[in-house]
Amino acid sequence: MSAASALQAARDAGIGLHVDGVDLVLEASAPPSAAILDSLARHKADLIILLQPGNNGWSDEDWRALYDERVGIAEFDGGLPRPEAEALAFEFCVVEWLNRTFERSPAESCLACGGGDRAHDALLPHGVDPTGHVWLHSRCWPSWQAGRRVDAVIALKAMGIEDRSKGT
Repeated sequence: MSAASALQAARDAGIGLHVDGVDLVLEASAPPSAAILDSLARHKADLIILLQPGNNGWSDEDWRALYDERVGIAEFDGGLPRPEAEALAFEFCVVEWLNRTFERSPAESCLACGGGDRAHDALLPHGVDPTGHVWLHSRCWPSWQAGRRVDAVIALKAMGIEDRSKGT
């Protein structure tokens, strides 16, 4: 079981978690099971990292509030059925996570493969000037972008936000 799975299991059991310094604080209306406590103890260090606000300053609660807000806008203002509103809100959160957790790399090598500029496959900048660029070969970009999307889905799922329309 991963830290993200342990976090999800705790949340499914109605356990709230947050970080206080180097401590993992649990909040529950009933005592958690021994299996959940054991899993949380095994993954404590990773859970603390996972639950701390990211380098963008957003906490899990901030992300869930954004998701809930987007679901409400799509459902009530946009007139979408709830499942479609949730799917749209999830995609919005994926894009927002990608924008807020950007990567940078030096211009001398491709972040994905580590190779340098090539005659027929030049390194290209991806990103915007205020945040910097990731340098990638055009052939490396699709797999790098797919990996970033997987990272976003995993991070959001660990925060209790997931695309229920696809069973992720």
